[in-house]
Amino acid sequence: MNKFSLFITRLLALFAVLSLSAWAAYPDKPIKLIVPFPPGAGTDATARLLANALQTQLNQTIVVENRAGGGGSIGAQSVVESPADGYTLFFATTGTLAFNQHLYAKLKYNPATDFTPIAGIASFNNVLVTHPALPVKNVQELIALAKSKPGQLTYASSGTGSSSHLAVILFESLTDTSFTHVPYKGTTPALADLLSGRVDFALDNITTYAPLAKAGKVKALGLSGPNPSGFLPGVPALQSSGVTGYNMVLWYAVLGPKNMPPEIVSKLSEDIKIVLDQPKMKQALEALGNDTMYMPSKDIEAFIRNEGVKWGGIVKRAGVKPE
Repeated sequence: MNKFSLFITRLLALFAVLSLSAWAAYPDKPIKLIVPFPPGAGTDATARLLANALQTQLNQTIVVENRAGGGGSIGAQSVVESPADGYTLFFATTGTLAFNQHLYAKLKYNPATDFTPIAGIASFNNVLVTHPALPVKNVQELIALAKSKPGQLTYASSGTGSSSHLAVILFESLTDTSFTHVPYKGTTPALADLLSGRVDFALDNITTYAPLAKAGKVKALGLSGPNPSGFLPGVPALQSSGVTGYNMVLWYAVLGPKNMPPEIVSKLSEDIKIVLDQPKMKQALEALGNDTMYMPSKDIEAFIRNEGVKWGGIVKRAGVKPE
């Protein structure tokens, strides 16, 4: 080996040592967790629960930053444009990774290629809730009322293209009904107008609406997933209430910008698993209406791709055109 080759070999070895040292020190400064929806709703609550537990595991501060708008696409894009150093993470949802690519013609990010999947976190239902004054006691009565008044019943969503919007579009396509969509900038303002009676119903996050249903402030008629939930005992699944084929289970995952160092991805994924395996964390997630759904990086990557295909078919079948 000549002197030049020996120099290059030693230089590469030095770079390797320095890189390993940097990764070993991770994280040595606060981490930002971008939540693509406003504070106060189910996504935000679950993200903050994870952040609080994970920062203890990592022994480093995790700052939750809400960047709402565009059905979650504004927050997602901010992560895509961030350095891939592990200090900006994305609390992703079904909407941001599976819905939006089929709903927005000018979406600036590709869910399949512009992120580094890190871990699956949890899954949950939406729940169909109505204002107490609406004269229906179950899903079939809501369908009958809607058919007697085509387009006159109104529903609130957390924004065009959100899960609470697409959930009703799927409901319409399977029940031959028609409703008037009233989009809001997040679940919190939508909830306020439902409680006041300005809109008739919503099919939104169980985390937000279950406590209100238990308090009698709204009526819970059906769950979006195929199974009953201990979070709302006695409320049936929509598909067992006459809406044949209705199945909408939503989920959360943590991702980063593309090309993150594999060592950091592995560390984060393993630490997230440790956190999610803790009995207190499982109980806390369940208290928010979630079921733990840990998946390592490779598994959540395949899962996200499959969900994109699945929901693309549903959006197309429902006749929703990209905006």
